[in-house]
Amino acid sequence: MASSSSPPSVNWADLPPELTFSILLRLSTVEILKNAQLVCRSWRRVCKDPWMFRKIDMRNNSIFDYDRMCRHAVDLSEGGMVEINMEHFGNDALFSYIVEKSSNLRCLRLEMSHLQTAEGFVNAFTKLPFLEDLEILHGFLEFDLKSIGQSCPLLTTLKLNSPCFSRHMSLDDEALAIAETMPKLRHLELFENRLTDSGLNAILDNCLHLEHLDIRRCFNINFFGDLEKRCSERIRDLKRPDDSTADYPFDVISDTDADLFEVDSLFYYDSDGSPYYF
Repeated sequence: MASSSSPPSVNWADLPPELTFSILLRLSTVEILKNAQLVCRSWRRVCKDPWMFRKIDMRNNSIFDYDRMCRHAVDLSEGGMVEINMEHFGNDALFSYIVEKSSNLRCLRLEMSHLQTAEGFVNAFTKLPFLEDLEILHGFLEFDLKSIGQSCPLLTTLKLNSPCFSRHMSLDDEALAIAETMPKLRHLELFENRLTDSGLNAILDNCLHLEHLDIRRCFNINFFGDLEKRCSERIRDLKRPDDSTADYPFDVISDTDADLFEVDSLFYYDSDGSPYYF
C-alpha cells in the first residue's frame, strides 16, 4: 500500500507579489498595518504599495492609537485613497488631515466621534468635490447638511442615521436641505429622521433620480393624500417607517428603552407640529 504523503507546505514569502497583493486586500487596514506587514520583507513591500490603501477600513475596535495609524494609512495611499470607513474615533484635526491628503475621495462612511465639531466637520467637505457616497451615523451633532450638499455636487448616495433626535432644528430642515442641494441622489436613507410629509414631498419633487428610499422609524410621516402612491410609483426599493429593522447594521433603540434618555429627546410630532411621546 502506498503511503499517504502530506501536502507540501507553503512558503508565504515566496508567493508572487500579485497573489500576495490579492490576499492582503481582503484584510482590514488595521490588520495590514498591525500584522501583515510584519510577516516578512516581501509582505512588507506589498503592504507599502499605495494601491493597498485606495480603500481604508478603520472599523477594528481593538486598539487605541487610531489617529496615528489612520494618518499613516492615508500617507501610504499617496493621494490615491477613494474610500474610507471610520468608527468611533477622530477629531477635527484628523478629519482635516484626511481630506487635505485625499481630494479624490469618492466614498466616506463615518460613525462620528464626540470630539468632532459641526463647523470642523462641514468645512472639511469643501475639499471633497468628487464625493459620491456619504454615510453618517451620529446622535449628538447638528451640522449644516445644505453646505455639504453644495460642496459635494456629485452625491448619489446619502445615508443619514440619527439615533437621537435634535431638539433645536425644525422637523424638515434636513429634508429640505437634501431637496435643495442633492438632485442627483439615487439612494437615500434617513433612519429615525424627523421629516414630515412636507419634507418627503420636497425630496420627491427635486430628487428625480431617486430609486432607493429608506425612511424606517421616521414616524412623523403619515402618507397623507397621494404621498404613498407617489413613493410607490417613483421608488423602486422603498422601506416604510414601520418596516422591520432586522437588517439594520447598527443598534436600534426600542420604545421600551426610551426611558433611558432625557424626556425632551423622546418627542415625535403630529402633522401640525404638536409633540407627543412614545
